[in-house]
Amino acid sequence: MADSHALAPATGTLLGGSDPAPFTVLHPGGRSPYVLIADHAGQQVPAALAELGLPQAELDRHIGWDIGIAGVTRALAGLLDAWAITQTYSRLVIDCNRPLASPTLMPERSDHTLVPGNVGLSPTQRQQRIDEIHAPYHARIAAELDARAAQMRPTLLVMMHSFTPQMNGAARPWHAGVLYHQDTRLAHALLQALRDEGDLVVGDNEPYSVSSTSDYAVPVHGEGRGLLHVELEIRQDLIADAAGQQAWAERLARVFARLESVPAG
Repeated sequence: MADSHALAPATGTLLGGSDPAPFTVLHPGGRSPYVLIADHAGQQVPAALAELGLPQAELDRHIGWDIGIAGVTRALAGLLDAWAITQTYSRLVIDCNRPLASPTLMPERSDHTLVPGNVGLSPTQRQQRIDEIHAPYHARIAAELDARAAQMRPTLLVMMHSFTPQMNGAARPWHAGVLYHQDTRLAHALLQALRDEGDLVVGDNEPYSVSSTSDYAVPVHGEGRGLLHVELEIRQDLIADAAGQQAWAERLARVFARLESVPAG
């Protein structure tokens, strides 16, 4: 079930009437302690930005979105009965897992691909993307976390991502990666649980690491609130189709069920 209030502002200067809302909320009444957020779930581009000057084939690549993660998040939210949010727009429009000062918030080049629609943006153009995509998306997450805190509901926050099997010519051997910054409580428990599955190569802060200057969700929504949290990365070729997405959702639902009692201290 989607949140019917996730509408683009009618007075916006970037998003028009034909553009979708910047996010979708799934299972708004979910009873699970898990909250799932997928910053790079979508690959849409506002009509006014004319595909950023890119062919669709580029937007379909990993530079345009986290391939497969929307399907995994939807299926997992259903299996867990968990509140979840998926972000609609391509990370090339604005990367919703970046602080506003990050140089890759609206990248002019991504994995050697020039992004014409991001070259020479004015302060006004940048602010439009922040105000109409980044800000409302994170405000909705914050509102949910505020509501859960007021209700004294337990919350385990999971940031859902996927990664490309190769980068800069190097193969990435991990099936999944467990990422964290300063708070390791849920991350270390998930890392061990996934390794205990017996058939997975699981990266410990691989293929990426998290920092307060390169990431938004972990420092702000996780560490900033003192919540149990983790960022999970799944290799894209494993979840490129519906069967892979469902298989991973079922695996994660089983693993996550065992982690609901991770100590908060």
